[in-house]
Amino acid sequence: METARVTVASSEGISSASTSSTLARWTFIVSQRYRHVLDKSVPYVLYRWIAFMGLSAVYFLRVYLIQGFYIVTYALGIYMLNLLIGFLSPQVDPEMQDLLDGPTLPTRRSDEFRPFVRRIPEFKFWISSMYAFLISFTVTFFPIFDVPVFWPILLFYWMVLFTATMRRQITMMIKYKYLPFTSGKRTYGKRSSPTETANLAKD
Repeated sequence: METARVTVASSEGISSASTSSTLARWTFIVSQRYRHVLDKSVPYVLYRWIAFMGLSAVYFLRVYLIQGFYIVTYALGIYMLNLLIGFLSPQVDPEMQDLLDGPTLPTRRSDEFRPFVRRIPEFKFWISSMYAFLISFTVTFFPIFDVPVFWPILLFYWMVLFTATMRRQITMMIKYKYLPFTSGKRTYGKRSSPTETANLAKD
């Protein structure tokens, strides 16, 4: 009798272990394929942001139709503002860099070109925005999160916060003379080739 119980217990342990192993394997396969799809979508910047605009339109349409979840939308707006500031800001704070090492931006033509490195890269900005809207859209199906608030006040608070934050960001851009949308290496003029120099010397 005891032997039968031990056999049953061992078989149940083996079954549960195989089930957990199968679940872990499937989870790994799904996450790997999901990562592969994300990696393939990196070059398609325009299509990714079109998909984001579609998702955000669906979310705002749902909020408009059900006339609720304004506090969720306000939290979403604050989070998106933080992402935007990180996207527009350099990876190293210029004010802290000046205090520690002095100015690092090129001031002469002979200085080394240093491309703008964002605090939040474009792809991370996009994927974080998608996750935020997906989570917010899912939350709208749970009435417990529909806290009654006077939405014009939340909108006013957000607009004030957005204006003050962007004013500070633009002031820093002007002060440290950087643009968050620069691309490529700056050229200061065409240099003459050795052949052209030799021809000028002959003339």
